[in-house]
Amino acid sequence: MKLALDWSAFDAYGQGDAYADLPRDGAGFGKAAALCIGARQCQRARGETGDKGVMCPSYRVTQAEPHSTRGRAALLRRALDGDLGDQPFADGELAQAMDLCVACKGCQRECPNGVDMAALRAETLAQRWQRQRPPWRTRLLARVPHWLPWLRHARALIALRARVPAVAALVQRLAGIAAARSLPQAAPQPFSALPPVPPTPTPVPPDAPLREVALLVDCFANHLEPGIAQAAVAVLQAAQLQVHTVVATPGQLLCCGRSAYSAGLIDEARGHAQRLLAALAPHLAAGRPIIGLEPSCLSMLRDEVRQLGLPAEAVQALGRQALMLEEFLAHELDAQRLQLPLSPLPATVLIHGHCHQKALGTPKAMRKLLARVPGLQLQWIESSCCGMAGGFGYEAEHHAASMAMAELALLPAVRAAAPEHLLLASGTSCRHQIRDGAQREALHLAQLLQAALPVPIPADPAVPPLAAKARAGTAAPAASAPVASAPSTPATP
Repeated sequence: MKLALDWSAFDAYGQGDAYADLPRDGAGFGKAAALCIGARQCQRARGETGDKGVMCPSYRVTQAEPHSTRGRAALLRRALDGDLGDQPFADGELAQAMDLCVACKGCQRECPNGVDMAALRAETLAQRWQRQRPPWRTRLLARVPHWLPWLRHARALIALRARVPAVAALVQRLAGIAAARSLPQAAPQPFSALPPVPPTPTPVPPDAPLREVALLVDCFANHLEPGIAQAAVAVLQAAQLQVHTVVATPGQLLCCGRSAYSAGLIDEARGHAQRLLAALAPHLAAGRPIIGLEPSCLSMLRDEVRQLGLPAEAVQALGRQALMLEEFLAHELDAQRLQLPLSPLPATVLIHGHCHQKALGTPKAMRKLLARVPGLQLQWIESSCCGMAGGFGYEAEHHAASMAMAELALLPAVRAAAPEHLLLASGTSCRHQIRDGAQREALHLAQLLQAALPVPIPADPAVPPLAAKARAGTAAPAASAPVASAPSTPATP
């Protein structure tokens, strides 16, 4: 079979092991599936370990063997052994098992053997699309960087869908987008069109040498929530860093390729990654840290990009230099290579970690970083995947499962939070799910850190009122968000 991804890292697995349960076909792809030894870590009962960890969200809501990492890996091995017929990747048992996988990467981190079902799912979808054309909705959700720049021209239509239930129902019938799901609303201007963020005054001597970093402004921060990128620039400048922003300009496609990869459109993902690598090349060559704001994008640059057959030297450099904002700041502060002036922020913040943050191991860095904010009380929400998972939560047939995953722990914890408590979620999808499921607004880490900077907070829409009032030590209602709500209907698992 012709594989879409590079699975050569698994070529040596099982070599010389007479007991290795390796499929007959699939080469490294099959060997990656054979990493599963049936330990059933992915089938932990809810609450068995205090509901800590991620995996496996789909199994947690269905309790069905095929919807666990173990069940999917077993079906993949059967498919590659020829036990599922001549077309195992078409509609059928394997496709149904993969249908509820949200590619959370929990298995890669928490499984004893590190089974990467997110990657196995991407290859499985790619094999399917080699044999049939992907549905148009799959192509639509995979091509986020293509249509996000045009979203602001559809603000009136999105608002109409939110106000008129019949329009939302019609869109669901025609496009398969859940009527109960709100749609993202573009900001009036993208980050790339906004004036530069003015330098933040700091007590560091003006003749001190400036270190340089590159801030990757992802598609979502650029078009949907530019205030997040502005906050990140302000925080990095307050740490006396010279910030180079890497952001798509009008008419330019600049994306990590995550949405295309997750949809199994590997050639498109490869094209996106190539363009981004070219844009990052000067910063990689200069040894600058590449700082990311969106966990799913950064995990793409640290992990999945290695499977796309791109120049090894550039991919390795990217893996070394790409860091989440919290990783970079916590590491540099610990090493005493920079100072970040933070003033008291008398508030309690509930923190939800994105699945890919957990896969990257960055929550510890966030904990260490936020512990430096005087007066800030941290409460971690022990939850699995939020259930939004990019395009998954928009799909009509998956909306109920999406909400059921959120109801396992995340949404009850958010609803139980006091009105004056802040919420923090660094993932775009996570903030969207919290907004839809609990009618609360969550901040990005960059916005929370900006609120703690010892400078006056400007009356600017880029700074959320929630953060501004927290900075003043007062309770605040939920801030208005760049999203249009759709008619709400009850979700059942």
